[in-house]
Formats: sequence, structure tokens, C-alpha cells
Amino acid sequence: MHIGFLNPQGNFDSGNSHITKHPDFGGQLIYVRQVAIAIAQMGHKVDIITRQIIDAEWPEFAEAIDTYPGIDNVRIIRLPAGPKEFLSKELLWPHLVADWIPNILKFYQQQGGLPDAMTAHYADGGLCGVLIEEETGIPFTFTAHSLGAQKIDKLEVTPENLTGIDEQFNFRYRILAERLSMNRSAVNITSTRQERFEQYSHRVYSGAVDVDNDNRFAVIPPGADFSIFGAKARSENEEATYEFIQERLARDIAEDRRDLPVILASSRLELKKNILGLVQAFAMSPTLQEQANLVVITGALDNPLREEASDEITEEVLAPIREAVKENDLWGKISAFGLLHQSQKSLAATYRFLVKRRSVFALTALYEPFGLAPLEAAVAGLPVVATKNGGPSESLRQGDREYGVLVDPEDPADIVRGLERLLCDAQEWEYFAQAGQQRVLKTYTWESTGENYLSLLEQILSSPETRPRAELLPIHPYFLNPESQTDVFLEELSELYFGSNEKVLGNAD
Repeated sequence: MHIGFLNPQGNFDSGNSHITKHPDFGGQLIYVRQVAIAIAQMGHKVDIITRQIIDAEWPEFAEAIDTYPGIDNVRIIRLPAGPKEFLSKELLWPHLVADWIPNILKFYQQQGGLPDAMTAHYADGGLCGVLIEEETGIPFTFTAHSLGAQKIDKLEVTPENLTGIDEQFNFRYRILAERLSMNRSAVNITSTRQERFEQYSHRVYSGAVDVDNDNRFAVIPPGADFSIFGAKARSENEEATYEFIQERLARDIAEDRRDLPVILASSRLELKKNILGLVQAFAMSPTLQEQANLVVITGALDNPLREEASDEITEEVLAPIREAVKENDLWGKISAFGLLHQSQKSLAATYRFLVKRRSVFALTALYEPFGLAPLEAAVAGLPVVATKNGGPSESLRQGDREYGVLVDPEDPADIVRGLERLLCDAQEWEYFAQAGQQRVLKTYTWESTGENYLSLLEQILSSPETRPRAELLPIHPYFLNPESQTDVFLEELSELYFGSNEKVLGNAD
């Protein structure tokens, strides 16, 4: 079988570069890469189709075709879309329709044939899956990774502020692209049951999909890469990473505290990750401050608690954290720095080093669709405290059995409770370190993820009639011709989100 993975945003390269450098990178790209490799290792041909970037800051993403060393059957296909330089995902929409999709069809025409099936990722990939199927008849699966409705909810959008928020995030395109994607896909793939029944049931998706009765859903959880994150794995920079962490702790942590356990946060610097809530919880607990230091891994930023970030979005996250550190006099108890190398291997080595200090991994995101990072930390041997909102409630708990400590991310006292439970009780630390690790080793593997994708695609191609479509939504003229007017998109979004009686003020065009 020949399978195409549609993922225009971010990028992929043989060295897995810049995984934490930008919000468009990170977990979604790791997911796509690992599933693609798993399917390829079963003997199938896989193309990861993404956007070509010719930009001095991103030199790894310029070649039209790339591969992963030692991996057969996987190609990274980079095709132009709009300007040559890197663009964030919010700015890609018109270039997908005008350039990227025509370039995909042209590329495969020159190759002698299209893939048998596509699997589309995020709203932008999903839209491309819709339009390619409309043109060619090739079926696609849709993996949202995260849906825009939950982000709108967290931003507390109102009819009065929708226009301004939409100017930054382009929800007008994202929501309508998501509706089309879930409506026209052969199967909607979610990481958890909760994702299906809570996220897809949001009112803005009403009429696009029936979460209760539609059989075009499949739960396929992602996995952790044991060869990188395993407790016994080693990277070529293992010792150098250990030395680097010790140097950063010596820079930021008081001398008599440097051997304490660490509360570790490692995620993209976004408001929804709620790193501020973790800092506030640490600040309110004398016990936590006595038992541990707080460490925040911050991508490529080496000293963000004392230096401002160069971009406004990152600075929006960091500025209140700095203020909380100052107000609560946390200097000498907290450290923030980037990885020695911007790679998963460096992150895994960081986890293994901190296991030796009986540290704890913390993910206090306001909502986490799945939560791969805590599973990777757990495989390395770190017990986990994670948000109860989203995927961790399924991956880290089954019935009454706990594999991690779940907390309310909007309640600092509950975050304190979860952290103190592990840091103040050696038996609890040991139990969750073992239970979390075994849970991931038995349940969350990329091989299993790839097998489930492959089985689903084979079923789609062999028996398409077994998954009947919902009533098809029409494709908006803009998604067929980006020169058409988009004013109506904002009106449609407002009506979907607020109801037909609300009027959005202003216009973002």
C-alpha cells in the first residue's frame, strides 16, 4: 500500500530538528513521523507531505525530498505553498488552496500515480484531504490532534472580541475546515474516547458529525519511543546533557539546594499549558519549596527568567511567570533553560538524569487532548502529575487503578496536593514511577499505533461501503477559490459559536 500523510504545518527532516522551537512543531510532528515509520517498517510505502521552506533560519527544510537515515519506505515530500519563508499555521490557509494542493497533484502526476489513501492531520491537513478527495476520489482519514472549539472556549471569546481574536488565530477558517474534515473523512481518528465524545460534540460541529451514532470513529492512541525515552536507552550526548543540567542548576539554584529532587515541566510555551499555574502552586507551598526545586524546560531559550523573549506570544507566557517568581521570592529555587540540543534524545537524557534525583514530571495544562509528554517521561522513570482535563484521565487511570496523579489545573491547591503526594512519600514515588512506566510499555507503543492505522486503511480501501457517510457538507467557495470573499466566514463562525441571534462586531478583513 502507498499512503500519504498530509501535514503542511511545521516541517520534518532527517535530524528531527527544531522539535520545540515553535508551536507548530512538537507533539503532532512526532506523532506523524512515528506512525509513518511504523507503517513503513511493515513493508508499506509512506510519504510525509509537508510544505517546502526556503529560509536561512530553517535550512533543513529546503530540499524537495528527504529521508530518515536507516529507514526504508519513508519519504519526506516538501512542496511549495505561498512565500518561500517559514509561515505559522494560522497564515497558511490561502496558500494551501492556491499552491500546495495543485503542487501535490502535479508531483504525483509526474511520479506516475497518487497514493492509495491519505491520512490528514490537524485542520489544515484535513482540508487538503477533503479537496484532494474531491478532485481524485482518494479517501482520507482525519486526525485533528486538537480542535479549535476548545481553544476558543479557553480564550473566553465573546461576540465583542471575536474579530480581534480571529485576526490572530484565523478561527474562521479553522473551524469550518474542521467541520468539513470530520464530515467528509472515511474515519475520524481520536486518541481517546473522551476526545470523541467531549471535543467532537461541541456545538460548533453540530451537523458535521454525529458522535453518538456515526461509525466513522476509531480510537487509536499514540505511543512513546522506547528506543529514545526508555530508562536504559542512551544518547550520544547523555553525559554532556547531564553536565549541562548541572551547570544550569548551579547558575540558578542556591548551592545548598542543588541536589534536591526537581518538579519538571517541559512543554511548548503557550498559555494553555498553564506553566504559570504550576509556578503559583509551587509558590504557595512551603512544603514543596522545602522538598524540591522547580525546573522549566523552555525550548531554545536559555535564560528566560532573566531575559525577555524576542517574540510577543512567548513573552506573553513568560512575563507573568517572571512576576510570580519575583513576588514570591522564588530565586534560588527555580530554573528555566533550553535543552543542550533541540532534540528528543536530549530531552530523554534530561528525564533520565532527573530520575536519579527522584524527581517528578508535571503537566498542568488547562486541557490536553492526549498528552504524549507525560507518557515519555513515565517510560524514562519519572512519576507523573498531570491535568485531569483531557487524555491523561484515560492514559493514566483505568477504573480505580492510578498510573499517575491527576489534578485540577485551575486549582493551585490541587496541584500542590498532587505534587506533595509524590515528593513527600517515598512509597508513593516508587509506586507511580513503576506503575506509570509499565502502563506505557504495555499499552502505548508506536508499533500498535501503526498497526491500527494500517488495519483501518486496509478496511477503508477494501470495503468503503461499510462506513457510510453522513450528509455531506458543501465546500465553501473560498476553499475552492481563495480569491473569493471571506467576510461570510466570520459570520458563519459567530453563528455556529454564539447562535443565530448574536452579531459579531466589526470585520477582520
